[in-house]
Amino acid sequence: MIQLGIRIKELRLKEGRTQEALALALGITAQAVSRWEKAICYPDMEMIPSLANYFGVSIDELFGYDNERSKKVDALEEKIQDMIRQNNGKDVSMDACITLAREALIEFPGNDKLTYALAGALYNAGYVRHGEHHLVDAEGYGVYDIERHRKYPEWQEAIKLYERLLQELPAGEHRLKAVTELSQLYKNTGEREKALLLAEAAPALSGSKPFLRIKAFDGKAAVAAQGEALLEALLQAADLIIHIILDDTTIPPLQAAEMLQNTEGLFALICPDHNYGRNLGLLACLQMLRSYYLWIAEEKEESFLALDKALQYARELDALPEKGAAYYTSPLLRLVPLQAEKVPADSAFRKELPELWPWWDVPKGEEVKAEMQADIRWAKWVQKTQE
Repeated sequence: MIQLGIRIKELRLKEGRTQEALALALGITAQAVSRWEKAICYPDMEMIPSLANYFGVSIDELFGYDNERSKKVDALEEKIQDMIRQNNGKDVSMDACITLAREALIEFPGNDKLTYALAGALYNAGYVRHGEHHLVDAEGYGVYDIERHRKYPEWQEAIKLYERLLQELPAGEHRLKAVTELSQLYKNTGEREKALLLAEAAPALSGSKPFLRIKAFDGKAAVAAQGEALLEALLQAADLIIHIILDDTTIPPLQAAEMLQNTEGLFALICPDHNYGRNLGLLACLQMLRSYYLWIAEEKEESFLALDKALQYARELDALPEKGAAYYTSPLLRLVPLQAEKVPADSAFRKELPELWPWWDVPKGEEVKAEMQADIRWAKWVQKTQE
């Protein structure tokens, strides 16, 4: 109870109230309030609800418990998000991650942050446990295997959680990510009308967070915001190019490989010093996908050269924790922070490349992989990834 007096004083000063005003509202003397704040004595327990009501806070907040509660919720959310990152592309500890999120919600029922974390864990679990699967329609375009995807219990539960969250989450990073991942789940499971409704309610590209941030600054800060928007636009452009290639199976494989190489060239254009930061992971995966198209185009030697390039990028990514640079070094991005997320100290992405190849779901992926594995160069490449 010693902290209660301090808390009453904090709330009173925050509201700009005097001891006399508080005393009058509670029907006591100003001297009594003074004694509370000096921890000489404490309010009677039956007065606690009136005190909380006067300041417009919960009883937990009045006693200062809410701050500790918030800290614990934030710590749990961060731990769950760290585990989700560790399970990106591979089921390392997905069960433990989901269990932690469920237990956190038992302790803090209905908490938005923890509900969001559980939804994210389930979203990721669907990918690492079952995968994203595609079919080819009569016109030669890639479509989602929605009948298979609808059977994923993780995605069905995640959809319900995200839908509930969007009724309550305010504008901000959590809501943006919830909308993005729910839209993807709608696409995966064939709920196109719902996905379209989310899209129609969203702002235009020029009204998105990266571009609006530019309007909030001037001078050096504006240049930094422009660099961040440029990098985000580059990442989104690369994602679009990759998925157009994946979805339009009428594109000749050699042309697809050339387009992927040109996509890598976009990064080189923005970062001529080749200081790509965490984007090295995307470039590694891009080259693995390129090796697939080169192989089916009968460019076998070029296919393995693409795998070597992927390995080079993965090694550079694994070395990032040792470099510790704070910002990109290219002229266009020199004010943009280099690492947007934590890099595990024991990162070994290069060792996972053979298992992750070609990262995206592609037609005849397993068949092509079997052919490549039968080539002696595959074993040599795998050996290099483990060094």
